[in-house]
Amino acid sequence: MILAIDTCLFACSAAVVHDGAVLAARVEPMSRGHQERLAPLVAQLMGEAGVAFDQLDRIAVTVGPGSFTGLRVGLAFAKGLSAALGIPAVGVGSLEALAQPYKGRVFAVLDAKRGQVYLQAFADGAAVSAPDALPIETAAARVAELAPDILVGTGAAQLAEMRPSAQAIVIDYADPAAIAAIGAARAPIPPRPLYLRAPDAKLPGGRSLPE
Repeated sequence: MILAIDTCLFACSAAVVHDGAVLAARVEPMSRGHQERLAPLVAQLMGEAGVAFDQLDRIAVTVGPGSFTGLRVGLAFAKGLSAALGIPAVGVGSLEALAQPYKGRVFAVLDAKRGQVYLQAFADGAAVSAPDALPIETAAARVAELAPDILVGTGAAQLAEMRPSAQAIVIDYADPAAIAAIGAARAPIPPRPLYLRAPDAKLPGGRSLPE
């Protein structure tokens, strides 16, 4: 029994999944407000699924890349619930969650602003590159070279012209059922945030925020 959570992208998403069957799921689009919405959303989903919190076996949570604030909201909630229930929490990359539902050569790509994208390549669900933050020109050259069948994510349209025959799926949230599927097969290593570049926010004196 898995609770899957995503707050990295432009939605507050969660699902309760048992042996691959989705008992309850919801994706609520939002660019901010994840912190206020996540706990009530999870409580509602658990009620809809008819599952008590002590029936959960693990929690799967996206760890980035994505919104710096959003991913920390999801991680903090997952770690707190994990500690309270005595069950493992596992981290899932937002790029691998985007790619998980699709077969073939898939590039998961997120608009990282500043002329960059977050990019990771997959073949039939298996990662064939590490997640990276790349200038759009470099990412476009990689698309032209590796010729993916599918581009998926908020940055899909930015690279689509380099591979006109590819299916471009512009989506700004990760399917929580996909997060659960990945999390179910993952070793229960405590999740850590995945930062591909330094956050914009700074502490007094110019120091970066800690992980």
